[in-house]
Amino acid sequence: MIKFCVRLVQRWLPEPFIFAILLTLVAAVVAMGVCSQTPVEVLEHWGGGVWNLLAFAMQMALVLVCGSALAAAPAVKRAIDALARLPKSPAAAIALVTAVSALACWLNWGFGLIVGVVFAKSIARQMRGIDYRLLIASAYSGFVVWHAGLSGSIPLTMATPGDALVKATNGALTAPVPVSQTILDSHNLVMVLLVIVAITVANTLMHPKQGAVTVDPALLEEEAASGKGEVVGEKTPAQRMEHSPVLAWITGLLLLGYLVLRLGFRNGTVDLGSVIMLFLALGLLLHGTPVAYVRAFGKAATGAAGIILQFPFYAGIMGIITGVGVSGISLGSVLAEGCIRISNPVTYPLLTFLCAALLNLFVPSGGGHWAIQAPIMFTAGAELGVDAGLTGTAIAWGDAWTNLIQPFWALPALAIAKLDAKDIMGYCLIDLLITGVIICGGLVVWAL
Repeated sequence: MIKFCVRLVQRWLPEPFIFAILLTLVAAVVAMGVCSQTPVEVLEHWGGGVWNLLAFAMQMALVLVCGSALAAAPAVKRAIDALARLPKSPAAAIALVTAVSALACWLNWGFGLIVGVVFAKSIARQMRGIDYRLLIASAYSGFVVWHAGLSGSIPLTMATPGDALVKATNGALTAPVPVSQTILDSHNLVMVLLVIVAITVANTLMHPKQGAVTVDPALLEEEAASGKGEVVGEKTPAQRMEHSPVLAWITGLLLLGYLVLRLGFRNGTVDLGSVIMLFLALGLLLHGTPVAYVRAFGKAATGAAGIILQFPFYAGIMGIITGVGVSGISLGSVLAEGCIRISNPVTYPLLTFLCAALLNLFVPSGGGHWAIQAPIMFTAGAELGVDAGLTGTAIAWGDAWTNLIQPFWALPALAIAKLDAKDIMGYCLIDLLITGVIICGGLVVWAL
């Protein structure tokens, strides 16, 4: 089974950008067939949607880059290297990488995605006989819990008050849904725990007893230092400011102070902006000087290149899926309403999850899912008597689940690991099947 999945993916999965282009063509053809839209209408929907997610793309890039810069802080790297010396066998290493990556992704998806693969590479440098492809796949597999975690964009958007929430849900949500009813709900926390345990066990069992694909030493080489360290000789006033820990600490503490004021004393909610601000503050404090953080931030930004390139294309796909032609229907509404027609209060969260999982292959973005599903799914959920927190969590899990076989979010990790998507997605396919059973069962139990 494992060999079959690995060979299948290696043979048929193209480069992620090609994958995005193929999905665009599939969405266009389906929209013309299902919604009776003309080629001109589909083209207009695609072109009109290309730039519709720029604000959200910036947020996603900042989450990723701030998380990556934090993972590159000397104190964090030392902790990672020390942790990498703990496992004494390949199986133990696979298990530890999976668990650490999943827990870190639950805290912050950008941080977890990067720290997981950095941790995996640190282990690969110190341990012989470990399957490198599976090691990196294990680091990425933890990403499946991100949208059920503290940086999940849909739960955080639901917790953010304002007219945007009412408008996005067609009036189904007139008040924010606190994270205690989504991320921190006991049902969700149990699902997260079970998923982490399951992928940890599965990844460990997938490691071959013999014939492991070991790492090419060239893939583990550290990038040479930039040569822009401490200034030799007398510093200019500008250089003293650049290397001043005082400025870094003042800025970091101001950011943390604002968060404490807003969340602790102004009854604010933990939204996406709060998460970005927290990791920006911690990154500044741990790097110690403004110039050190600037360099770490700049290096981390290269990992967002694939996201920056592909996000407009996926926004264009979202334009096709949400675009309404002369027929008066959109592809997204057809899919969502088809799910609703065969639902009851118990099956609705499960079918919402599966609908989101399918959409995620075409629109791997929490913001995209929110734009497509929120106007329909929350209204229908309210009519069926389904709790809004459960509906939102089902959408979030669906968005995260098929990331295991959607290579879009693996791009930063693959860039660090110096591998291709086809090298790891075969293993992730096994994790997809296992976690799917757990998530489906958890949603049904929650709905009862």
